[in-house]
Amino acid sequence: MGMNQLEMINRAPGFFKYQPHSVAAHSWKVTQIAQFLADVEVEAGSDINWQSVYEKALNHDYTERFIGDIKTPVKYATATLRSMLADVEETMTENFIRNEIPQDFQKAYERRLGEGKDDSLEGRILAVADKVDLLYEAFGELEKFNPEPVFVDIFQSSLEALAAYQNMASVKYFASEILPEIFSSNFIHQKELADLAKSLLPDFKAHTAE
Repeated sequence: MGMNQLEMINRAPGFFKYQPHSVAAHSWKVTQIAQFLADVEVEAGSDINWQSVYEKALNHDYTERFIGDIKTPVKYATATLRSMLADVEETMTENFIRNEIPQDFQKAYERRLGEGKDDSLEGRILAVADKVDLLYEAFGELEKFNPEPVFVDIFQSSLEALAAYQNMASVKYFASEILPEIFSSNFIHQKELADLAKSLLPDFKAHTAE
């Protein structure tokens, strides 16, 4: 029933979208993206805890069944509000595990439903995968010339978030091999977003200069 609820929660609520995305669909896409990013890291010589990759990716937004997908500008309006929302999520998650999960498996779900975006390689892969899917959601709207300015903001903030992980092999691959394909399409604010990508991601700039 909880998973059914995630199918009914739309992301980016309150904005016109040509293609709505549910939290459940987002979780599945993030898992697929994380899987590929982990493959790239393995190819670059890293050791991957695959159980951790899948658990973090599949469950990273499960707690939204308790409070929904709150608009990002609202969620991050103040540090106090963000902290309060985090406390609500944590408390409701603890209650869910205690009341709904058999005791023998509660430790496993404490791990799965905790904050997945930690400093481990698997946590960083999750953070990147989450932003890659967010970027694609925004791109899908910009490609359809959706005039809502929020999707430009989302695309931009996704690039900025990826820049924080630019030394990871998977982000270098995304910047040099995948991002240029995105910018080969025609969409709103393409040039200014491409210029931003060049300023934030050296691997993208180097590829486009070739």
